[in-house]
Amino acid sequence: QVQLAESGGGLVQAGGSLRLSCAASGRTFSVYAMGWFRQGPGKEREFVASITWIGGRTDYTDSVQGRFTISRDNAKNTMYLQMDSLKPEDTAVYYCALAHSRTTWSYWGQGTQVTVSL
Repeated sequence: QVQLAESGGGLVQAGGSLRLSCAASGRTFSVYAMGWFRQGPGKEREFVASITWIGGRTDYTDSVQGRFTISRDNAKNTMYLQMDSLKPEDTAVYYCALAHSRTTWSYWGQGTQVTVSL
């Protein structure tokens, strides 16, 4: 089993920044990748960004490319999402996820609220 704990959400004005963290514990060996997803009000959960644990290959959804930066600290089993130039449409509950393979996100955090005001 893996436990994921997000932190760093909050309320920020448009144009501001936040940094989310996700700490993994438990069965953290043989991790393939970690990622961030979000679910806005009345919307489906969507992919935001991911990073492979070996090699650090990153992937972003188009709407956050150039504004968000995903990173990880393998020694601390922690992943980060630096969010800059935030927009009201970034308002959502942000979830971190962990994958032991390329095809399945097996573990999810409880989510952290990010609210961007005008």
